[in-house]
Amino acid sequence: MRVLAVNCGSSTLKFKLVDVGDGGGALVEGLVERIGSEGPTLTFSVRNSVSTVCTPAPDHEAAIQVVLDRLASAGFAEPEAIGHRVVHGGEYFAGPAIIDRRVISVIEELSELAPLHNGPSLAAIRASRRAAGPSVPMVAVFDTAFHRTMPERASLYPIPRELAERHGIRRYGFHGTAHRCMVERYAALTATPVEDTRLVTLQLGNGCSATAVSGGRSVDTSMGFTPLEGLMMGTRSGSVDPALVGFLARREGVEVSEVEGWLNRRCGLLGVSGTSRDVRELLEAEERGDERAALALEMFCDRVRKHVGSYLAVLGGADAIIFGGGIGENAPRIRERVCAGMEWCGLVLDPERNESAVGLEARISAQGSKAHAYVIPVDEETRIAEDAARCLHARGDDS
Repeated sequence: MRVLAVNCGSSTLKFKLVDVGDGGGALVEGLVERIGSEGPTLTFSVRNSVSTVCTPAPDHEAAIQVVLDRLASAGFAEPEAIGHRVVHGGEYFAGPAIIDRRVISVIEELSELAPLHNGPSLAAIRASRRAAGPSVPMVAVFDTAFHRTMPERASLYPIPRELAERHGIRRYGFHGTAHRCMVERYAALTATPVEDTRLVTLQLGNGCSATAVSGGRSVDTSMGFTPLEGLMMGTRSGSVDPALVGFLARREGVEVSEVEGWLNRRCGLLGVSGTSRDVRELLEAEERGDERAALALEMFCDRVRKHVGSYLAVLGGADAIIFGGGIGENAPRIRERVCAGMEWCGLVLDPERNESAVGLEARISAQGSKAHAYVIPVDEETRIAEDAARCLHARGDDS
């Protein structure tokens, strides 16, 4: 089955056409960047050929149409199914779901809780339906599903139970497909049964999260009711004192919703540095003596390290720490800072291995290290395609 996997970020759209089940693997993949900004581009990779061109993409609806048109012009047959990554599935979905009106309605309802992501996913879903027609089935793959295994001590907030139940308030967790990908790949690399894994997985990109994994299952994770909780991120604050929202609303004379927008779009690395959310740019600025850039990076690494330490306590130790995501996979200096001073738990990095592991799958811990660290590039799109195919097969739709 040829499945087109669509992975929408706030200003990006990753895609991969995968031949699932026939040994064909990825047929083509690519990325639309800077959607809704100046100078959007389409990167299109097929076999050993990669091209990047400017393309009109004022929104995600236009971006998915660009992708479908480019696939057709390159001679690829229409996909037999389309799998969409959806960040927030709330309490409604414990696994992938075939997209129908009810599913779209729920995703729309949950957009308030994932404002940077559910909206773009909905736009891509609707545009895909218009372009491909009703004969091509579509499946939603939810980030929250992997974390449904969290025990109540980790998934509940210390608020009145009746309030939580009335409004569906709990810690849902996100980046589930990415964390699952790291767990499964680590198990394969080390010949460890998934059910025997005990890991701390780090998805570090513009959005960041950490997960404690025991027996292959999520038992705690840093993101919560929304993707705003937890680690400091590119433009998101991560966890702050809840009183800050009301305080700023009163002092600035604005609505609570506006403050929430600031915490999602104006904080994190961008807010502290005052210049950029991009770790590459901040590392360069730090070298030039930019103190705010240096502070932003120090705060970022410190908060990741704190979560690693707390999850080691939750797990009673771990076999490995796994780095994934754009920063985790490509920034050796950030990995070095995160792991600095962690000899107490038996983790020692190998400087040469760490430096050479850029976008590559590798163990970066030293030979005698009691705990290990790995870089495992995350391939969410292949997992989305495989999950979509399994979901349709379970329904008996192999067309």
